Amino acid sequence: MSALPDGIHDFLGDTEWEGAEIAPLVGDASFRRYFRLRMGGHTAMLMHAPPPHEDPAPFLHVAHWLEEQGMRGPAILLEDAANGWVLTEDFGDQRMKEWIDDHPGDEHDTYAQAIDALVQLHQLPPGPFEPYDMAVYQREAALFTEWYCPAAGLSVDEAGWTAAWEEALSPMLPRQNPGVTVLRDYHAENIMLLEPGKLAGEQGLIDFQDALVGHPAYDLVSLLQDARRDVSEQLEHDMLCRYRAAADPGEHFEADYARLGAQRNAKIVGIFTRLYKRDGKPRYLGMIPRVWKAMERDLAHEAMAPVAAWFDANIPQDLRDAHGGEIA
Repeated sequence: MSALPDGIHDFLGDTEWEGAEIAPLVGDASFRRYFRLRMGGHTAMLMHAPPPHEDPAPFLHVAHWLEEQGMRGPAILLEDAANGWVLTEDFGDQRMKEWIDDHPGDEHDTYAQAIDALVQLHQLPPGPFEPYDMAVYQREAALFTEWYCPAAGLSVDEAGWTAAWEEALSPMLPRQNPGVTVLRDYHAENIMLLEPGKLAGEQGLIDFQDALVGHPAYDLVSLLQDARRDVSEQLEHDMLCRYRAAADPGEHFEADYARLGAQRNAKIVGIFTRLYKRDGKPRYLGMIPRVWKAMERDLAHEAMAPVAAWFDANIPQDLRDAHGGEIA
């Protein structure tokens, strides 16, 4: 077992968790570490996100807001952001993805619960977060031309890429004002089932530290065009119908969903390529075809005509037919 970080006992000292059993868990980032604490039949989760490489303040900012609004993020039990320590409620180990993999008959109802949580979130006033504006959309979309295109051996029209997204996204921007809180990574690996086996049980939110204020379609895309698991087009359709019946998002919602679907999926293709090329993580390459197929469906919407035309001019058909093709 690896050594515990310096300062862990100082953080827990003089609290009810002093002397707890501490079990390291697998982290999601190189400098961030997680531990499960056990004490007297109770458990808690300890995150160490040490400065200067990490900063738990954004996580705490969003977590406190979610709790204030009655949303189900983990309760914060103890915090010392300056030294990178956060102790939270333990949501357990049952992620939505693995539960559905093992209980496919529960898929529809489990997704319905996740949709209902978004409806609840979108009924709230937007949180005190930065806007998901054109500059952010463009910065994210640029990951496609910055990472995927060179890795695929393509020399492309980058200025045209930016101009195409400007044209495609501009009509949408007024419809995300005042906007809703966008968690940005709302999918089956970031939704915890707090009462596994109960279809009406609570679902817990994690990995929300990058929240912004933007369009209600974004987290729906994240959930229903999931990069990490197959979501059938029928299920996607059914869940969008469920959302529209509850939220009445307006006549342009289908077009905006396609806009943000294409934008998010292009970004993810770039990110997954970067994870392979820069970070030496080839397993992400296997997810690109799933993401690419969803992106092609989004590009087929008339609202995406400017970006679709760019693809026609810059991405060879054989690569598109191969859902991204080989990356060197």
